[in-house]
Amino acid sequence: MKFEVTILGSSSATPIFNRNPTSQALNINERLYLIDCAEGTQQQMLRFGIKSSRIEYIFISHLHGDHYLGLIGLLSSLHLNGRSKSITVFAPPHLKDIINLQLKYSETTLQYPIHYIDTNPNKVEIILSNQDVIVESIPLDHRIDCTGFLFKQKKRNRKLLKEKLEELKIPVEYYTALKKGVNYTANDGTVYKNDILTLDPEEPKSYAFCSDTIYNEQYFDQIKSVTLLYHESTFMHDMLDRAQTTFHTTSLQAATVALKVGAQKLLLGHFSARYKTLNELLDEAKTVFPNTELAIEGKTFVIGE
Repeated sequence: MKFEVTILGSSSATPIFNRNPTSQALNINERLYLIDCAEGTQQQMLRFGIKSSRIEYIFISHLHGDHYLGLIGLLSSLHLNGRSKSITVFAPPHLKDIINLQLKYSETTLQYPIHYIDTNPNKVEIILSNQDVIVESIPLDHRIDCTGFLFKQKKRNRKLLKEKLEELKIPVEYYTALKKGVNYTANDGTVYKNDILTLDPEEPKSYAFCSDTIYNEQYFDQIKSVTLLYHESTFMHDMLDRAQTTFHTTSLQAATVALKVGAQKLLLGHFSARYKTLNELLDEAKTVFPNTELAIEGKTFVIGE
């Protein structure tokens, strides 16, 4: 099952040095989930071959402009391009008012419905569950209400050993039960254990998107052993005072989060405009958590690799 994230934007408050503010496209089994939607997101999607028409869900972490100001443009373009299928937006409660106000004064009536689901910054909630994934909100500690998002794959069915099934002449109508772990009993009473007829599915993987937050261990248990952790790392650690004042995290602190929660891999993002190049942030994080990469725009990360 495909489970990968493409970085559309990795800058913090302003676009600079050819970096755009935050946005990511998550592909789960060919279903697209857009995470944050800063200005320029549409252009980035065109640039990197992400089809906006395939987006089914949009997740907005908080109402600072570098995380949502591209949304009205995207929603309008979907309307102009003839979208009729509904879209679901998970976001702070006031986003609906902001979008509706802009539509009101542009005298625009969208030709497709938007379903808004309010996020709660004060507690963990399951906000989406479908056949592929469970999505939880992650309460974060920022200057305004802010949530991250934890995407957890659902466990897949067992994989059939087709050659073995054909050898034993097991009827096709039993395949569904075998995928669910049931043993097979032949007409002569012989019981064939499921583990000789099927293989274990891959272990479910997970992706945690930790948006703007000061270093705070309140969410650590929730993201324990996450496969891939994206964590904001606005400043280097010599700017710790600035990070604390603005409720942000340093690259060293982000690496400490990854280490403490036992993440398999860390992505750094939300880089301050003061950094023209990013290698110093990466090097600093690697002193604590070696398996760290930069959230470079246009790069796709396969979760679990």
